[in-house]
Amino acid sequence: MSAKAGKSKRQSSASPAPSTMIRKVLIANRGEIAIRIQRTLRELGIGAVAVYSEPDARASHVTRADEAYLLGPAEAAQSYLNQDKLIEVAHQAGCDAVHPGYGFLSENAAFARRCADAGLVFIGPPPVAIEAMGSKIRARSIMQQSGVPVVPGSDGASQDLATLEKAATAIGFPVLVKASAGGGGKGMRIVERAADFKSAAALARGEAEKAFGDGTLYVEKYLEGPRHIEFQVFADAHGHFVHLFERECSIQRRHQKIIEETPSPAMTPDLRARMGEAAVAAARAVDYRGAGTIEFLLDAHGDFYFLEMNTRLQVEHPITEMVTGLDLVRLQLEVASGAPLPPEALAPTQRGHALECRIYAEDPARGFLPGSGTVQRIRHPGGPGVRVDGALRDGLEVSIHYDPMLAKVITVGRDRDESWLRMRRALAEFVILGIPTNLTYLQAILETQAYRRGALTTHFLADHLKDWKPEMVPLPDAGWAALALHDLVGGRTRGVTADASVASPWDTLSGWRHAESNGGR
Repeated sequence: MSAKAGKSKRQSSASPAPSTMIRKVLIANRGEIAIRIQRTLRELGIGAVAVYSEPDARASHVTRADEAYLLGPAEAAQSYLNQDKLIEVAHQAGCDAVHPGYGFLSENAAFARRCADAGLVFIGPPPVAIEAMGSKIRARSIMQQSGVPVVPGSDGASQDLATLEKAATAIGFPVLVKASAGGGGKGMRIVERAADFKSAAALARGEAEKAFGDGTLYVEKYLEGPRHIEFQVFADAHGHFVHLFERECSIQRRHQKIIEETPSPAMTPDLRARMGEAAVAAARAVDYRGAGTIEFLLDAHGDFYFLEMNTRLQVEHPITEMVTGLDLVRLQLEVASGAPLPPEALAPTQRGHALECRIYAEDPARGFLPGSGTVQRIRHPGGPGVRVDGALRDGLEVSIHYDPMLAKVITVGRDRDESWLRMRRALAEFVILGIPTNLTYLQAILETQAYRRGALTTHFLADHLKDWKPEMVPLPDAGWAALALHDLVGGRTRGVTADASVASPWDTLSGWRHAESNGGR
């Protein structure tokens, strides 16, 4: 049932909508990406329809939408992954298109087909492209046939553990055992020696079956200390294929990216040209449409290898927007409408340097366990060159049911140093009270000399912050209340970090005093 039935679409005097006039879009997602998509839709005068699960009834993406519809209980399978309900809601709301965001059903070829069969435009690539790139084994084969370099590995033809072990021995240890389906580091194990292979492979298979319903494995050579560099690609139905430069994504914890930047500190004009050409070739190989990302590993010798393709918009897309001036969600809408890519996308330029830090609800003091609770007080950073993509507000309940990413802080400057300085300031200004976050961890990464030099690898955190512990001591509830009150009555609260300098709320120059403070004055 609609939470806002009959509410009229917000009107906009901004640029006209794409050529086939998509008029109303169901956003099959939640949180910050749903709000991000809503913003572009609003600029174009296109209706934005939100969906939500029961615990998300008061979420920001719901209250900001033109219309919002309940999907079901908290479990994703009964809400955000419920294809029948999503299509039913799209028809009920009079939508003509569906934007899947990222995560959930964004790379589900069956859902893309069902949308098309239901007369809905799926704002993403064709199902055949999703299928081709959804299997890492198949993607490797397609890349090899297209001349795109891949990491030496097995073809996954046999799933017998003994056969996989023989392939690993032929490749040479250390190796990676990887799930063919899914992503995010699930179903992946580093194996240093043959004696550990079968147990590691069994663990990887079990994890992959649980996460993706597919335990297919393959083996590839484990590269020591590579960089993780990806290229944003775009394609339309008029034969245009282009890349919008690279993003450095080497700072990862447990195979999850936490800091990204563009341009990459390792990039040279020649290397960018070669990697960009390979990225475009990869997109052409599957007759791609819309936004996609080709991920590579770059070794210390300057050799690069195809890793995988993400057939959707990426979490880190804002840094590309900041240096190119392009709205990637708008480009998605235009391509999905049948329009050609505009001239500014076909001949993109890059200006300045951008960084992105992902803010997670997790407790660094407890092994980065995911956190939950109520946001008691939030204050976003601002100022020149700072952007925050998020869905937080005071009083919001952060659930344990979904991804713990809360927000993204993006900064842009004339060069890497200026962008870094702005990120330091932005993280120090960001106040989130009531739930644990990784803010202090991100600040610690930025302060390392290796990060300042741009000496980045996928092993960066293990090499430079292996023994890191937060220096702050958690405050009792009364302490959080005092800090929130301090902010509200006009005091000056910096980020709640180890070096924070917070004046006493009892001494704030306002009409409020504590009777026993400072001699009862």
